[in-house]
Formats: sequence, C-alpha cells, structure tokens
Amino acid sequence: MNNDVLLGAPSGTLDWLLDNLIDRVSGAESAVVLSADGLPVAGSNRLTREQIEHLAAIASALHSLGRGTGTHFGKGALRQTVIELDGGYLVVSEAGDGACLALLAASDADLGLIGYEMTVLVGQVHEHLAATPRIPTSTFTGRHQQ
Repeated sequence: MNNDVLLGAPSGTLDWLLDNLIDRVSGAESAVVLSADGLPVAGSNRLTREQIEHLAAIASALHSLGRGTGTHFGKGALRQTVIELDGGYLVVSEAGDGACLALLAASDADLGLIGYEMTVLVGQVHEHLAATPRIPTSTFTGRHQQ
C-alpha cells in the first residue's frame, strides 16, 4: 500500500521520492509531504503513520506562523522554516500549491545541501504536489501503520 492521496499522482510516487531523498542525502532522516492545513499526503518509510500525522501537523503550524510573520512585518514570502533542536533540525518548505515538504535532519546535517535537495525534489514533482486541503483522514491508508 502507499499513502499518496493526491489526485493525479502515480501510486507510490511521492513515497518513493521521499525515501530516495532520505537515502541519498547525508543527514536526512525522514520526510513528509503535507497539505497546507496539516494533513499528510505522503511520508518516508522510516516513520509510522502516527509519526507522519504528527509531523505533518507540526510542520503546518510552523509554516503558517512563518507566513504570518513575513506578512505582518513586511518581510515578504516565506521560503523555508528551520527549527534547530538539540538532536537535529526540522526544515519545512513550500512544495506546490497548498502543500509543504517537511524533513527531519540529524544535528550534523549540511543544511545548505538539505535545502538544495528539497528544492530540487519540489521542482521535479511540482505538478504532483498541488494538495487539496481537507482530505478526509479516512483516505490516508498509508503503509506506516503500527
């Protein structure tokens, strides 16, 4: 089973691309594509379904706060949100119309490389990342069930 819920996305495409990103990029640990309102669209196989849903909700909230900050203080559009934690980073980027890409990285990860690879991924599959808000959670039947 795959957990793509995007209309028009080939079955498993986003899961495979996220897994490939995690496998290729040193320090990248897991990734999720989410709709603007925090619902998971796809997730890398290193996360359980519950973790995917939780990370999607967190990333959506952080991204929303970042957009609001740019608007309120006249700093323009949000490019990326980076949260530095003791054990690593959370990086959230725009990923199409109404979608975001969130990636958890190790504390020794090269954030420049992480950001670059996220941008490349989004550019390659932009047409598949146009998420429709409010996809019922019952349609999320991901392979990550535990």
